[in-house]
Amino acid sequence: MDKPGNILLTGATGYVGGRLLPLLVADGWRVRCLARVPEHLSPRVPAGVEVVRGDLLDAESLSAAMKGMEAAFYLVHSMGATGDFEQQDRLAAEHFAVAAHAAGVQRIIYLGGLGENESDLSAHLRSRHEVGERLRAHGVPVIEFRASIIIGSGSLSFEMIRALVERLPVMVTPRWVRVTAQPIAIGDVLTYLRAALTVDTGNRSLTIEIGGPDRVSYGELMREYAHQRGLRRLMIPVPLLTPRLSSLWLGLVTPLYARVGRKLVDSLRYSTVVRDDSAQRLFPIRPIGVREAITRALRNEDSSFAQTRWSDALSATANAPRQWGGTRFGNRLVDSRSTHVAASPAKVFAAFEHLGGATGWHYANWLWTLRGWLDLLMGGVGMRRGRRDPERLRVGDTLDCWRVESIQPGQRLRLAAEMKLPGRAWLEFEVQPDGTGARLRQVATFDPLGLWGLGYWYGVWPLHRIVFAGMLRGIAHAAENKG
Repeated sequence: MDKPGNILLTGATGYVGGRLLPLLVADGWRVRCLARVPEHLSPRVPAGVEVVRGDLLDAESLSAAMKGMEAAFYLVHSMGATGDFEQQDRLAAEHFAVAAHAAGVQRIIYLGGLGENESDLSAHLRSRHEVGERLRAHGVPVIEFRASIIIGSGSLSFEMIRALVERLPVMVTPRWVRVTAQPIAIGDVLTYLRAALTVDTGNRSLTIEIGGPDRVSYGELMREYAHQRGLRRLMIPVPLLTPRLSSLWLGLVTPLYARVGRKLVDSLRYSTVVRDDSAQRLFPIRPIGVREAITRALRNEDSSFAQTRWSDALSATANAPRQWGGTRFGNRLVDSRSTHVAASPAKVFAAFEHLGGATGWHYANWLWTLRGWLDLLMGGVGMRRGRRDPERLRVGDTLDCWRVESIQPGQRLRLAAEMKLPGRAWLEFEVQPDGTGARLRQVATFDPLGLWGLGYWYGVWPLHRIVFAGMLRGIAHAAENKG
C-alpha cells in the first residue's frame, strides 16, 4: 500500500489502538475510527480523523464504515464482556471479514496472542487464534501478529505486575508466575503494526510471532520491576492457588476485575514464546529487552501522565459518589473536585496562578506552615522558598514546597511536590468556560511507593479532604472578588 491511504481503525479507545491512532495520522494515513459511542472518542482524536458510529456485531453499520477503506486494523476483543465472550469474538470477526471483503479492503491487520495450538489451550488464547482464522476465511489477506506480554504503562499485564509489586512486600506465588513468556515493549508492537501497512506479503495472509529478545517468567518481571523501583520483595512459591482463587486474589490487590483476571490467569498457565523467525525475516525491527522495556514504561508513564487532560481522564468519575480515600486512576490515587465560579476564566486562572508565597493557599495556611516545618525536620525543602515572582509563574519555578511542572496560560497549572513523601504527588488546576462564568477543576494526585505510600495516603486523606475542599472554595472566592 502507498500513502496516503484510507485506514479503518477499531479499538481506538483501547490501550493499543489509542496509542496507534496518532502515529498513523503522523505517518500520513487518512484514518476512520469505528466507535460504539462516537461522543466519547471524538474529543480525543487528532484533527482530521473521522469517527463513525458502529458495532462489530452490527453488520449494517460495519459495512458502511468499511466503504472506501484500503486497510483495516482489528484491535478489539471481548475478554471483559459478560456472557460467552468466545461467541462474541467469533461473530465480530466474521462480520468484520465479510464487510472487508465486500468493500474491497486490501489488507486486515490483527493483533492476537502467542501460544501453541494445544487442545487444552485457555479459552482466551483459543479465542484469539480463532479470531485470526475467521478473519482469513473470506478472502482478504490478513497479517496476524501474535504477541505475549506487552510491557508498557497502562497495559493489562504491566499494571498487574505493578500493583502486585507495589502493594505486597511478601507474595505467595502460584505455578503460573514461573511459566515462561517472551514479553515485548508496547513501542515495538506499535512499530510492527505501522510497518504491516506497507510490508510486501505477496497478497497472502501471514501469521507472525513477535516478542523481545528475553524469555522470562512473570516472577522475573516482578523482580526486575521491584529492582527498578528500589523495592525489596519476597516471593514464596506454592503449588496451590487455582486460576479461580488466583483471579479472586488479583481482584483484591490489583485494578483487574475478577472476571478479566480469571481469563488472564487461565492464559498465563501456558508458555508464550516465539517459535518462528518470520518477524526477523520480514521486518527490520529489533525489539528491546525486558530491562529497557520496563525502564521506558516507568519513564514514559510520567510523559503520558503530563499530557493527559484530567478533565477528560476523570470525566467518568467526576460526578460519581466519592469513595473513601479518593478515586483510583491506574496505580495513582486521585482526589478530583470542581466547582462553578461566577467569574471569567481569566480571573480564575489568575487566582490559582497567584498561589503560594505571600498569598498563601487560600485555606488553612497554618496547616501548610506546619506541614512545611515537619518536612524540614525530615530533611525536606519545607515552605520557605516562596516564589520567584508574585504575579507570574513559569515552568521550573519553585512555589513553596512545589515546583511548576507545566503551565498553559489561561487554562492549566500543574505543580509537582518536592516535600519528603513515600511516593510522588502532583496538584493541578484547570479552568474552562462554563456559561457566563467558569468551571474550576482541582486535582490532587499521589503515586504511592509500596505499602508505606498507601498508608500515608489513607492516613492523611481525611485531612486532605478538608484542606482541598477549602482551597477550592478559596480560589473561587478570590476570583469572584478580584477587581
